[in-house]
Amino acid sequence: MKYYDKLIFEISRPGRVGYSLPKSALSNQQSAISIPENLLRETPAELPEVSELDVVRHYTNVSNKNFGVETGFYPLGSCTMKYNPKINEEMASHAAFKGLHPLQSADSVQGALAIYYHTARALSELTGLADFTLTPYAGAHGELTGLMVMRQYHLMRGEAQRTRVIVPDSAHGTNPASAAVCGLEIVEVKSTADGTVDTNDLKGLLDDTIAGIMMTNPNTLGIYETQVVEIARLVHEAGGLLYYDGANLNPMLGASRPGDMGFDIMHINLHKTFSTPHGGGGPGSGPVGVAAHLVDSLPNPRVVKGENGEFKIQDAVSACGRVATFMGNFGVVMRAYTYILSLGKDIKHVGPIATLNANYVKESLRDAYYLPIDTVCKHEFVFDGLADKSTGVTTLDIAKRLLDYGYHAPTIYFPLLFHQSIMIEPTETESKETLDDFIDIMHRVAEEAIADPGMVKSAPHTTPVRRLDETTAAKNPLLKYRDLA
Repeated sequence: MKYYDKLIFEISRPGRVGYSLPKSALSNQQSAISIPENLLRETPAELPEVSELDVVRHYTNVSNKNFGVETGFYPLGSCTMKYNPKINEEMASHAAFKGLHPLQSADSVQGALAIYYHTARALSELTGLADFTLTPYAGAHGELTGLMVMRQYHLMRGEAQRTRVIVPDSAHGTNPASAAVCGLEIVEVKSTADGTVDTNDLKGLLDDTIAGIMMTNPNTLGIYETQVVEIARLVHEAGGLLYYDGANLNPMLGASRPGDMGFDIMHINLHKTFSTPHGGGGPGSGPVGVAAHLVDSLPNPRVVKGENGEFKIQDAVSACGRVATFMGNFGVVMRAYTYILSLGKDIKHVGPIATLNANYVKESLRDAYYLPIDTVCKHEFVFDGLADKSTGVTTLDIAKRLLDYGYHAPTIYFPLLFHQSIMIEPTETESKETLDDFIDIMHRVAEEAIADPGMVKSAPHTTPVRRLDETTAAKNPLLKYRDLA
């Protein structure tokens, strides 16, 4: 192992210093500062002692071992891991915004409120819904907020018995989880052989206890729900509402709007569709949009524009409550607003190009990988492992072998409808050359699975860390350099 491949603690040497702290602004007020005795350390903290150069080399080396969308293709279906333009970051870190405090008065943050307001208007235009709250901090948080709006709507109409939410068997796992957190009961609707909602099964589930249905369109298989208008009619006639899970909104941009399909409520993952880096769990934002008859049920607070052009923060008595202490993740909103303005009318090409890229990859690989549902897809598609399963090479083996070729693995073993699921989403930002190279490598791995299955099963071979015992790592993670107990 090279010196700089070691952990930062391992390259520590007593007496080496790699930092210089600025003089404290409180240095002249130390007499006024009193730290309770029970909070004072009795022994110095065990921190690495390294030079500045060692620190720089160590973390630069570690960063080169990491994988990101800027270093390679990231075909991670269900997550829309697309390139995030640098201008988004420049605007989000602009001096005019990064020093704002959430407790400032409305008159002192008019610029930020204007961005909040105009972002909501842009999202309404793109989705066909009347208004948005940008408060939720994540997609699942948006789901919960949308379901709270749904519940509030029924309560205000005196229909407290509507406590059941229909969820397709192909749904994202957060859908039933969010419904359960909201105190609602989950009812599953089956899919047909082509992967779409079975309207005949749906009809048998509709009664006066149904609050609504949660759908993703295109669904988790990347297939457009062609019966969505009929589904909307059936649910609305039964007194329920339609909730749109915006995780798969990317292929819809410029092609179709959830509001026009008949949806009443939706959340958007700004960190997916509207271009914010979200690998590693954040940052996120899950704005919730609603049709006109639900606007008054959106959570407090709301940003409104007065007749004099001044922006105000208002609360509504009929709101479903509050879902966060402040106004949401403004940095992600700023990135989304920049992304929308940068593309302008060209945003209409996002969905069609994402769809074109996905179908190109799908059709190019269907000879080597099993396509369980043979139809035109939208932004993503799902293979059920290799077409030739005689060698015993699994989806996990394929994912690990891709790492040797410098590609991140697609989503694997999801959705749960297929035993060996491989979900691939190329997004609209990848070039044909990149897609062709990925297609070539996927074919090569399929050929290797036949010629030398043992080699594929033992992959990866060239990564800094070989195949891990992922079950043990999840159950017994080692989070410290060494046990200091």
